[in-house]
Amino acid sequence: MRALASLLLPLLLAAPGRALANGRAPLTNGVHFAPGDNHSLYVASTFGLLISHDDGCTFDWVCEQAVGYNGTFDPKYALAADGAIYATTFTGLHISRDGGCSFEVATASLPTEDPGNFSQRWVDALDIGPTGEVWAGLADSGHPNDFFASTDGGHTFASKGLLSSTIWWKSVKVSPADAQRVYVTGYQVSGTLPDGGTMQPRAHLLRSDDDGATWNPSALGDMHFGTTPIVLVSAIDPTDKDKLFVTSLGAGSAPGPGDRLYVSTDGGATLTEALSTADTIRDVVIVDASDVLVATENDGTYASTDGGHTFVKETGTPQLECLGRRADGKLFGCGQNWAPDFKAVAQSADGASWTKVFRFVELAGPLACPAGTAEHDVCAPTWPTIQQQFGATGSTCGLAPDGPAADAPVTPVKTSSGGCCDASSGSAASLLFGLGVGALLLRRRR
Repeated sequence: MRALASLLLPLLLAAPGRALANGRAPLTNGVHFAPGDNHSLYVASTFGLLISHDDGCTFDWVCEQAVGYNGTFDPKYALAADGAIYATTFTGLHISRDGGCSFEVATASLPTEDPGNFSQRWVDALDIGPTGEVWAGLADSGHPNDFFASTDGGHTFASKGLLSSTIWWKSVKVSPADAQRVYVTGYQVSGTLPDGGTMQPRAHLLRSDDDGATWNPSALGDMHFGTTPIVLVSAIDPTDKDKLFVTSLGAGSAPGPGDRLYVSTDGGATLTEALSTADTIRDVVIVDASDVLVATENDGTYASTDGGHTFVKETGTPQLECLGRRADGKLFGCGQNWAPDFKAVAQSADGASWTKVFRFVELAGPLACPAGTAEHDVCAPTWPTIQQQFGATGSTCGLAPDGPAADAPVTPVKTSSGGCCDASSGSAASLLFGLGVGALLLRRRR
């Protein structure tokens, strides 16, 4: 098998369609929901954004170039109540107001020298509060970084008073229960102080009770940190603005570069360790006052029944690259087309058992957009290559009355022309692609 992989890997990497996964195994790694819409799913992947407006029955593809990035970068997405899609990139905050057909760059219309123009800066932190206020934080090397917020749907942004020449802002969360309560985190890089001393790297957690007018830093107490001290606000209780979960990256258990999860019930003043993992924490989901779920990249799901103070690993749960809870209470997870039925998006009622929603082979095609948009002009012409590599045949849900239900497990049938991405047969390119995925042990850029 190792010899076979060594032969197939060069063929895989040389195959056309670099946009498919940019040298990485194709996987879904983020799920997002639009406020007030319990039928749409926005799924991030290593080859673009996948959009469904029919509960996952049909997924359309938006390529990376349309969003405004390429390579092994993974944007962070947020959905607004008006349907706008926000994406973080190395060249600013990109916004689509036409469902994903085209993206504009926030503040790009301002003069280049305007301090409020961050259109060519790396935006790494993103959230939309319950009133629709859009928050964006910068993490650009060689420039002072700040947080900006918009109250007019991303048309204009104003500084939130966190300008720093030493901090990269890494995360922001606005309390669903109180739009005035905002938490942000940042990573202070090393450097030289004005007096000639050395500035040590450190993590920052700040809280605002007045929509960013003033900020209160957390001491971070006895938190453990990784080699690079970065913490992220992973979740805020939807009914309690003082309860939040903070992840310390790379500070977890041996042998892997895992993470540690901390819980605070006093607005970040004190934080208590709740979980230490041997793998990357991808998402933290607060189900209710008692139940909290933590998804890890390769180590399954951890569950808490005491409000997130202690966790137990769930047995038999799949590897999850993302986990999200829609407003109607349904849980959605994503990953790398896991067995037995190779689902790339799945649904669960309890986080323990999962049913298939979508497989890569069911990708419908490029998002239908008018001429003149990036999706039409740039993405659509590359679709035949993507379709061939996945062996994509389009949606199958509801098409065969005598076939398996859309949420029923499907046993893969291996044939001489079938790929790993589906039970059905496919092209030779799909076979190479599928076997190559099995041979690749590439980790997503963190």
